[in-house]
Amino acid sequence: MSDATETYYDRFAERYDRRRGGGYHAWLDDRQAALVRRHARGGRLLEVGCGTGLVLERLKHDFDDVVGIDLSEGMLERARARGLCVQQARAEALPFEDESFDMICSFKVLAHVQEMRNAAMEMVRVLKPGGVIVAEFYNPRSIRGFLWMVKPPGVTGAGGQREKDVYFRFDSPRQARGYFPDDLETLDTYGLRVLTPLPFLHKIPLVAPALQGMEHLAGRGLPFLGSFYDLVLRKPA
Repeated sequence: MSDATETYYDRFAERYDRRRGGGYHAWLDDRQAALVRRHARGGRLLEVGCGTGLVLERLKHDFDDVVGIDLSEGMLERARARGLCVQQARAEALPFEDESFDMICSFKVLAHVQEMRNAAMEMVRVLKPGGVIVAEFYNPRSIRGFLWMVKPPGVTGAGGQREKDVYFRFDSPRQARGYFPDDLETLDTYGLRVLTPLPFLHKIPLVAPALQGMEHLAGRGLPFLGSFYDLVLRKPA
């Protein structure tokens, strides 16, 4: 990731939790944690790009040990305040020995990694044989992909930084799979935000439960249309 990305998230950290404390964002975090639990077998979990620890905190009782890394020290300060074991590092150079983790997950992060192939190989390197990776990508064939094309990103960082100033990339499901070695087994795919046109709908009392139920079914049945495409891979034993 670039220095611009690090600066953006350091400045955004002050408002990150507040903006993601309920509704659409809490639903996303819940679904991502549920996907990890679906394939969890205990042991050690690494989250690549843990941010303030919103997902990692949800998973701390599902594993013997949970560890997070993130580029932004501002985000990590808030993760540490949650009592989580985290450290500053880049996805392309993980500071761990080979075969250190039973499971690795990464959500809303890999789309911002320029050297994605290197990041993929690093995750495989620190994963134990038989371990599982859950990797999330931004899908161009989705509602979110369409909105990014037609609507300029807003100002979200302190100092007037815009989302477009931060490197990001859309990957098709085929491109996402291509970053990882062929010998990894594809266990599962899942799509998030297949149907939701606007996030605020998840805050409307009568609409939110129905929409979330439909999203769950669509995410399982039409993962290739998810705004967030989750790929679940297993390393050979």
